Amino acid sequence: MKLTSEISYNPPADSILFDYSDKWTGVAPEDPNLFIQFMSSNDLIFVVLAVSLIIWFVLVFYLVRVDRKITTIEEKVLNKEENNSEL
Repeated sequence: MKLTSEISYNPPADSILFDYSDKWTGVAPEDPNLFIQFMSSNDLIFVVLAVSLIIWFVLVFYLVRVDRKITTIEEKVLNKEENNSEL
């Protein structure tokens, strides 16, 4: 006595796929704005270079600004100490 059961599994068919497959059309891509066109027309290395230079310039600007503020605070503290020591 041989007990074998052959079970075949048939996944349900996607009826939407079969009904509308010939009617589906792709969406037309949107026109990119001028900035995106400019960046994509150049080589990617120049885009990376531009972004990294912008980051470096912002960091240098920030450090110079903080240094000036610290210098003015130091001068105020030194002037206050000199005025207190004269009394």
